[in-house]
Amino acid sequence: MLLQQRRIQVDPAELLSETLAVKRCALVVKGGRRFSFSAFVVSGNENGLIGLGHGKAKEVSSSIEKAGKDARKRLIPVERHGSTIPHRVVGKFGASRILLMPAAPGTGVIACTPVRALMQVAGIHDILTKSFGSNNPVNLVKATIAGLVRLRGRATVEKLRGVRL
Repeated sequence: MLLQQRRIQVDPAELLSETLAVKRCALVVKGGRRFSFSAFVVSGNENGLIGLGHGKAKEVSSSIEKAGKDARKRLIPVERHGSTIPHRVVGKFGASRILLMPAAPGTGVIACTPVRALMQVAGIHDILTKSFGSNNPVNLVKATIAGLVRLRGRATVEKLRGVRL
């Protein structure tokens, strides 16, 4: 499960949002089918904050709006080292696993489309990724967030250990 953190207050104008997936759901009733739409949106400030939201409504635009609002509520900080991540990490969610590796400046984001959108809103510009298991876009993004939450920078480790590295 994703890490629950205290709510981070950020001006909504600073946040960038990307729609990851829109799915159509059908409910079969006596008169036919009733459709609703489920949307997943990722938000971030391109400076180390990311959030994933889910919304469901009768219309696509309403579901995207709800998902964006949910993503802004669930912002979490991500450790970065310049334009990349501090160390190699594996994130897991459901049947999806993703390996995140730091890359040299200028490499770019080597990742699948949903993970690329997440890295863009997080402000990570140089990273190598490799996915294993299920390639469900929602589970891949949740696995990526699980991996990013596990990252620890030099300052964090020094503080935890009480020593200078």
